[in-house]
Amino acid sequence: MATTVVGQETHAAGAAYGEKTGLWSWLTTVDHKRIGILYGTTAFCFFLLGGLEALLIRFQLVKANNTLVSPDFYNQLFTMHGTTMIFLAIMPLSAMFFNFMIPLMIGARDVAFPRLNAFSYWVFLLGGLFLNVSFLFGAAPNQGWFGYANLTSRQYSPGPNVDFWLMGLQILGVASLAAAVNFFVTIMNLRAPGMKLMRMPMFCWMSFITQVLLLLAFPVITVALIMLMFDRFFGTHFFVPSGGGDPILWQHLFWIFGHPEVYILIMPAFGIISEILPVFSRKPLFGYAAMVFSGVFIAFIGFGVWSHHMFSTGMGPIADTFFALATMLIAIPTGVKIFNWIGTIWGGSIQYKTPMYFALAFIAMFIMGGLSGVMHAVAPHDLQQTDTYFVVAHFHYVMFGGSIFALTAGAYYWWPKMFGRMLDERLGKIHFWLMFIGFNVTFFPMHFLGLLGQPRRTYTYQAGLGFDWLNQLETVGAVILFFAFLTFLINVIKTWRRPATAPADPWNGATLEWSLPSPPQEWNFAEVPVVHSRDPLWERKRERGGPLPEPLRVSGQGIHLPAPSFWPAVAAVGVMGLFLGIMLSPKVGPWAIFVGVSVLFFGVFNWIFEPSYTSIPGVGGRPRAGHH
Repeated sequence: MATTVVGQETHAAGAAYGEKTGLWSWLTTVDHKRIGILYGTTAFCFFLLGGLEALLIRFQLVKANNTLVSPDFYNQLFTMHGTTMIFLAIMPLSAMFFNFMIPLMIGARDVAFPRLNAFSYWVFLLGGLFLNVSFLFGAAPNQGWFGYANLTSRQYSPGPNVDFWLMGLQILGVASLAAAVNFFVTIMNLRAPGMKLMRMPMFCWMSFITQVLLLLAFPVITVALIMLMFDRFFGTHFFVPSGGGDPILWQHLFWIFGHPEVYILIMPAFGIISEILPVFSRKPLFGYAAMVFSGVFIAFIGFGVWSHHMFSTGMGPIADTFFALATMLIAIPTGVKIFNWIGTIWGGSIQYKTPMYFALAFIAMFIMGGLSGVMHAVAPHDLQQTDTYFVVAHFHYVMFGGSIFALTAGAYYWWPKMFGRMLDERLGKIHFWLMFIGFNVTFFPMHFLGLLGQPRRTYTYQAGLGFDWLNQLETVGAVILFFAFLTFLINVIKTWRRPATAPADPWNGATLEWSLPSPPQEWNFAEVPVVHSRDPLWERKRERGGPLPEPLRVSGQGIHLPAPSFWPAVAAVGVMGLFLGIMLSPKVGPWAIFVGVSVLFFGVFNWIFEPSYTSIPGVGGRPRAGHH
């Protein structure tokens, strides 16, 4: 585990420890902030790739009987779009904030297991590349991101398409579980003195709940994927009816994971919004305890509603009634959160900065997504909507209108802290309005298309069904969204060319990260802070009677930090080699598995026995304590 304070500290203003630079420093970094930036950069690239796939889908559907892409490539596009956005974009974008912000917000110098943190990033990167390299072989996954049996059986999918999906998700699952263990332990064990659980920033609370969901939900999909792997590679029949298997079993296993996965994606968004609204309303968060317990309740109930995805499978009236009522029950704690956010804004001295724009839009869009979700909870209503574009509209209002708007708000809010540069406000607001308009023009008409009966995941449609003009309108919206994110990229490039001069506390923040220089030093806190309230920085400002002075960069003498290491990356290559070996073993033999396992053990062995510490230059003595 990371050591937080070792030895005597000497604080010399302006004697900052030299910043590591160069490609090798990024390949071997175990600094949680750098890993956060790696997560964010990689996830944003995958997000752009997923957006490009969505654009191609929209251009294919812009007119009836269109043949822009082939039916098989269309299947690959919508499968990879869903898989990419969920597993390679939204989840790791949240992981960017987990990595960068959680240690700063709880007053820690590092995460609990820095090298495990680096390992989870490299596994994520290789898993994402593994999935997308399938395009080069014309064999990208083509069965939908849910992988329903028996579309995944050898009989209906004899090529490697499903194998890429199956192995890719297994690799990504390793990364997710490693990260979840790390942040669970970090939040439980490394909080600053005085930071009780009920004083934690709301983002840390929602992140903590997310880690619990990950630890409970991912083993289920892992087991399901192993069963599917046995069906495809070893001839078992868990999901194959001809051999006595049950395709519905896959649906149960998938949605026991899949529904909590929705909350894994949205909980960090709840946390981000709960940090932004108080700061830009100049008021403490309204109903803190209610917000915490409603989050816990949502997570708990989220595990009991998986079958509302399966009303059309004919479970019977008793099961349908139970899952319908359980689904409606979630509206209560969700409503508590929405009312508390509104209560936070109410009567506040609101500052309409870009993060606040996105945060307010999040509330409106998430309410719309939630209302259509309640419609799905009514089983007879759901039967009419199943597999139509109404479901696509609901899902995107929750995932895009919820998670993406909140993550974008978080990007604008924490950018100065992460990079020491302020994003341009004018470009930020142009980005907001393009994204807000483009999002609604793209996804709102899907409600009507669904009610008209346009099926989802269908390559094309006939003329004269009334679908044409609404699909054309959606395509216009998708193009507007493209320009929205282009504006963001321009903003990033423009900002990057400026010097790093952002103040430590540009928004008058309430939490500990704003007490540090922007960007923070490698060791975060020269002195571990002591916390006395939920808004420790606002408390200090009240005691002082005004803003705090700009924090000085200080020497980190006496502070031991985890040493850089490339062995986590080697071990990650071994994980990918293991699953690639399993995939190739039917054709090239079991030695392919042996190669992957060997690399994995070689990496882990050296990782364990490598000296695992470093100290600030100029300090003698033997450093101690391991950092794994």
